[in-house]
Amino acid sequence: MHLFVGLAYKRCVGSFIFRNEDGHRQGVLSVNQGETTLGVGMVGYGYMGKMHSYAYASLPFIYHPLPFRIKLVGACAPSEGSRNLALESAGYEFATPDYEELLARDDVSIINVCTPNYLHKEQAIAAIRAGKHVYCDKPLALTGADAQEMADLARESGLTCQVTFHNRFCPALLRARQLVEDGFLGDVISFRAVYLHAGYNDPNRPMSWKMRRETSGAGSLLDLGTHIIDIVRWLAGDFAKVNARLRTLVKERPTRAGSSELEPVTVDDIATMMVEMPNGALGTIEVSRMAIGTTDDLRFEIYGSKGSISFDLMDPNWLSIYDESKPGGTYGGQRGWQKIETIQGYPKPAVLPGAKAPVGWMRFHIASLYSFVTNVVEGRPGSPSFEDGLAVQRICDAAAASSASGAWEPIEKRA
Repeated sequence: MHLFVGLAYKRCVGSFIFRNEDGHRQGVLSVNQGETTLGVGMVGYGYMGKMHSYAYASLPFIYHPLPFRIKLVGACAPSEGSRNLALESAGYEFATPDYEELLARDDVSIINVCTPNYLHKEQAIAAIRAGKHVYCDKPLALTGADAQEMADLARESGLTCQVTFHNRFCPALLRARQLVEDGFLGDVISFRAVYLHAGYNDPNRPMSWKMRRETSGAGSLLDLGTHIIDIVRWLAGDFAKVNARLRTLVKERPTRAGSSELEPVTVDDIATMMVEMPNGALGTIEVSRMAIGTTDDLRFEIYGSKGSISFDLMDPNWLSIYDESKPGGTYGGQRGWQKIETIQGYPKPAVLPGAKAPVGWMRFHIASLYSFVTNVVEGRPGSPSFEDGLAVQRICDAAAASSASGAWEPIEKRA
């Protein structure tokens, strides 16, 4: 049985099917008196499927005027309860246990993949081959080899394919990216970064797909590490090699809630890595699903030859910077860490909830989806792209290999 969700678009005055040079369908858009309408199909209606559906539905309220129209067409989920919920809560026009039903529809132009990690490759590739634009949750795949196959196909198709690295769309991090592009950091010297969760400390927490290597690929490394690796790489640059250690602290868990039968946990609870960059700069990354006292603690500091930047996701309304060009002098002159008030400073057409309102996790997802759909309408590649997802996957592969070998492992380059 297949799981899949796609984007649907409304046919009004006319519809357009873009094709590659080989004649393959390359995404379908409909136009009503100059308005582009895209239909959405959601593959998987668990936690992230619900969040992404909410984000799509929020777009007309958050952005005005919205240069396109979104229609929630179809949802795919294995359980009848989830399918009914997709119809009742999100207003999808239909729900199915078979994602191929979505791929066969001409009124679906975007496929949103929100399923367990091991399904991403099959579903995203099928969607691309069916001529659909793809918004895929992270990690892109289980391995770098699978991710490269996906990235190659995405590039060849000419479709918009984007990975859900939603933290990039926090205003503070968008400002950090501006500063990096303006040369504020100079040459990167070092960095340190963490992404810490709690919740897996209880040994009675039952098994799930996230604790099995065959369905998840890894534990904290792919669950949390992909996010912080992407942010550091986006701001500081590519990695050359890593020396990592992955550990499983709770080695067995109940097969299901209340069961006395135990099953081996085959993924990591915590992971740490030392990173060397091509210019010789060094950094550290730590991720954990067992850090008692944390909630969603993503933090980093990047130190350069001209300045430094620091960010804490639990205080997301500010970006901290240190500008080495500020004059020193008696009693310190003008030097010191400065907090930039980024709050909800998204550019127009963002209108709600307003620049002074505190920003949060859901807003990053909405901005990420707005970016994706805008890229679809304007015929641009996705960003973060499947190539970005591949780069992160290769770093995670090297970290796992390093933990097994106990040695530094190089990051495999793009074939």
